[in-house]
Amino acid sequence: MIRFLQPWWLLAVLPVLALAAFYVWRQLHRRAYAMRFTNVDLLRTVAPKGLGWRRHVPATAFLLCLLVLATALARPAVDTKEPLERATVMLAIDVSLSMQADDVAPNRLEAAQEAAKQFVAELPESYNLGLVSFAKAANVLVPPGKDRDAVTSAIDGLVLAEATATGEAVFTCLEAIRSVPADGAAGIPPARIVLLSDGFRTSGRSVEEAAAAAQAANVPVSTIAFGTDTGQVDIGGQLQRVPVDRLALAELAETTEGYFYEAASVSELKQVYQDMGSSIGFRTEPREVTQWYAGVALLLALCAGALSLLWSSRML
Repeated sequence: MIRFLQPWWLLAVLPVLALAAFYVWRQLHRRAYAMRFTNVDLLRTVAPKGLGWRRHVPATAFLLCLLVLATALARPAVDTKEPLERATVMLAIDVSLSMQADDVAPNRLEAAQEAAKQFVAELPESYNLGLVSFAKAANVLVPPGKDRDAVTSAIDGLVLAEATATGEAVFTCLEAIRSVPADGAAGIPPARIVLLSDGFRTSGRSVEEAAAAAQAANVPVSTIAFGTDTGQVDIGGQLQRVPVDRLALAELAETTEGYFYEAASVSELKQVYQDMGSSIGFRTEPREVTQWYAGVALLLALCAGALSLLWSSRML
């Protein structure tokens, strides 16, 4: 179905219609000339045979050429379905104060940021990618989409805060995954959550609740533990031990059929999405066909000129 991207340009059709109306009026009111010959048979012999209906063909083709060109100004387009990859990966990064411990060089947060950026660089471009940060609460920094630069920039800008809401991070990621447009595909897209953390949950819903919700949604959660059992951090002037909670992170991954890592390399993280598959939806996009209109107009103009030369030896 043809639609116009700039329909107000269709007003350009009005002058063409006015010209066509004038042509018709002119043909109906042609000046009648007196016949100089009274001998009709002799007149038929000496007078050239008229063109009859053929004399209107070049003019009609020319007017149609103008009409098509005027319509082309409105940028005609047809709707086409473009395939859209819906498979989604959500990154969730812990920004609690314990992530400033330097038992992982240069510190836990910077190590997590580097691992996350490497993962972003390796993730297939067709997949949607989003980013969640969590401390006392979880926040969507970048909704699922194809903009890798936005995710990388947000990773670089992470800021530490108090508490650790691991469960809330998973719930927030699930909500973000559900927000991915259906675009003609059925159900939520195939998805994975990659959660980078170190410490024990101290805020929000439990990790067990989050694992159950992810399992019900069929969204595996892969977890990466950053830190050691001897990690320490200065909080409020007091040196506090911040051992990594491997058990909770491992159980979260196991319950949801994800992967658990302690030292995450890029090759290990590839396992997160290699078995994910894809979900192809469709997005309707307009495709301009102005060039086809211009081609038709050119053809009509050529026909008008050729027929006029053929029948009257004049160019229109």
